[in-house]
Amino acid sequence: MAEKTRYSDAELEEFREIILEKLAVAKRDYEMLKGGVTNSDGNDTADTSPTFKVLEEGATTLSKEEAGRLAQRQMKFIQNLQAALVRIENKTYGICRATGKLIPKERLRAVPHATLSIEAKQGGIK
Repeated sequence: MAEKTRYSDAELEEFREIILEKLAVAKRDYEMLKGGVTNSDGNDTADTSPTFKVLEEGATTLSKEEAGRLAQRQMKFIQNLQAALVRIENKTYGICRATGKLIPKERLRAVPHATLSIEAKQGGIK
């Protein structure tokens, strides 16, 4: 029997469901992180009262910077998941961009936006 060159429509649908679930969670997390950076959910006295505690303000700034970095990382994850959905539509999902072979299902279930097989990723094949 010849080696499979792409996943079946039923398999692609299974991956689409996994990706859509992860995308919903990722978007929710992104909105929460973005809210922490912009302080959109805060409306207490800390927003208006003068604060003279330099260390506290520094910690708040550091916390917002970290939340900003996490939000950027989350947005990249969302974009990668959306790109995976496009590959499903094009029926190119699950094909290693380095080797042209199918990425194992186990890897795609764990990392649904993967574009490289483990061998290609570890071997440095580009």
